[in-house]
Amino acid sequence: MGSSVETLEFQAETRQLLRLVIHSIYSNKDIFLRELISNASDALDKLRLESLTDPDLAGTDPAALGIWLETDEDARTLTVRDNGIGMTRDELVEVIGTIAKSGTAGLLEKIKESKDASGTEGLIGQFGVGFYSAFMVADRVTLLTRRAGTDSGTRWESDGESTYEIQSVDGLPVGTSVTLHLKPADGEDGLADYLSEPKIRQVVKQYSDFIRWPIMLTARRTDAEDGTAAAPDTINSMKALWARPRNEVTEDEYHEFYRQISHDWLPPAETIHMRAEGTFEYEALLFIPSQAPFDLFSRETRPGVQLYVKRVFIMDDCEALMPDYLRFVKGVVDAHDLSLNVSREILQHDRQIRGVRRRLVKKVLGALKDMRSKDAERYATVWAQFGRALKEGLVEDTDNTEALLELVSVASTHDPQGTTTLREYVERMKDGQDAVYYLTGETRATVENSPHMEAFAAKGYEVLILTDPVDEVWVERVPGYDGHRFQSVAKGLVDLDGPGEGDPEAEAERARRDQDFAALLSWLTTTLSEQVKQVRLSSRLTTSAACVVGDAHDVTPTLEKMYRAMGQQIPPVKRILELNPAHPLVTALRTAHAAGADDSALAETAELILGGALLAEGGDLPDPARFTRLLTARLAHTL
Repeated sequence: MGSSVETLEFQAETRQLLRLVIHSIYSNKDIFLRELISNASDALDKLRLESLTDPDLAGTDPAALGIWLETDEDARTLTVRDNGIGMTRDELVEVIGTIAKSGTAGLLEKIKESKDASGTEGLIGQFGVGFYSAFMVADRVTLLTRRAGTDSGTRWESDGESTYEIQSVDGLPVGTSVTLHLKPADGEDGLADYLSEPKIRQVVKQYSDFIRWPIMLTARRTDAEDGTAAAPDTINSMKALWARPRNEVTEDEYHEFYRQISHDWLPPAETIHMRAEGTFEYEALLFIPSQAPFDLFSRETRPGVQLYVKRVFIMDDCEALMPDYLRFVKGVVDAHDLSLNVSREILQHDRQIRGVRRRLVKKVLGALKDMRSKDAERYATVWAQFGRALKEGLVEDTDNTEALLELVSVASTHDPQGTTTLREYVERMKDGQDAVYYLTGETRATVENSPHMEAFAAKGYEVLILTDPVDEVWVERVPGYDGHRFQSVAKGLVDLDGPGEGDPEAEAERARRDQDFAALLSWLTTTLSEQVKQVRLSSRLTTSAACVVGDAHDVTPTLEKMYRAMGQQIPPVKRILELNPAHPLVTALRTAHAAGADDSALAETAELILGGALLAEGGDLPDPARFTRLLTARLAHTL
């Protein structure tokens, strides 16, 4: 028995908002089931909590609590039922009536301004109207509920158009059931058959697999012999590994979960299991893979961390939780205090989420540092797979520059096969050396054979060999390491004479040499002015005739090409041609110039010297065809 049915009319703004919820807001209709299951889970959590302090509920048996999904093909209904805390009539009006609260007009205005579906989903989430997503798949929704500790229940029903009915009902069980009178399936509209067992299982597996309460599916089939439903079947795993203490989870369980979320059959290189308590509680279970995915450096690659809220799946690739340079990290973060419909935009500006991100990044970088110190071989494998991505962090993440520099492991002239850390490099530095020397290039062989390396090799200075494109950028952005600046051996003036190595005789010899070559250098600077800004004598060459270098703060040719490839037009940067005063070609050129030889022939020789220097460093010739003609003619003349 119950009271008379009361029919109430939605306000005009509410009707408009309902239409938006049903037809425009949610691009993925499957999430209606996520919303209803989440509501049911919250109701069970509240009953369990209140039973700890309320004597009337003290006999509640947690083992008897659960969520039931029941389908009826004849009636075309799907029911989501729980035996949780339930609601009184007033609570029902408060919770289900949230959509009619003040602020609706403001929400409508924001929805009109929003330009994409994800933005509108986030807005609707702020107003707690996820329940109304049921009307995307149902023509009519009936809700029955009874609050634990009360005698009377309430029935609510609406078609989501203009009115809703509410009625007090006796004899209802404690808890809430929501029955959806389903619309026909429509593939073109993205409306699946939600009476289909495989479809229900798939949605639950994707969004609600780790809900702590059992979700039981009961399908009532028309072809059953007695017309009754089959026995309930639990369809969620309830195994949220991140919510269990680490000492209660086996490595096999971690690996199985990692395979499930990453589709990677190799075991992860590292597992990070953490829990944060306080003003913002969350659990995180992160994995560092042992092998990079094939699309790690594709523009379409998304971060690999999933966001849950109280075990309910929210989004698959949450950029707000992990920076782009750690996009290879896989795992889940389960926050306790977020809205289920929180949008990506809200997450990006949420202060607490930013705090979670900072802690997650420090945890990942700390785990990598520990791996480097405790298991160098395993770390070498991880760095080989993800080092290039990690070095992107030196450009993007200034807050963690020091931590990232500790992880850098690159080739150097110290070891022809292996790599070195910056710490190891600094420990091997010569007395009086104040810079960390490096040279960038396309391959290790190109760098090792570069003329720029000659003096450093001759004097025993170690040089870092950097061959990743990102190296061109981060060494310019990072001021130094452990008080030592980064210095390219291909830029600026090089003076490798340490304290006490110079003497008056050497200084006099240098002054005499500069005077001897002054006329030639001046002439070459004028002759090659369209290609270089200066020609000078070199102290970095021992065997090569010439090399091309940049000023200390010049953009490198490789970086210049990278900027242009990205559509950023920058002025061409002229470089400096350095000559080896001890090389026979250079001394012969000086003699010929002093003797007043044919300027055109000398000019061609100067072009050949410059072209050879560009080729030696792996650079591009400004006019390859002309260089080839000059070289061929010169070779023919010598035969």
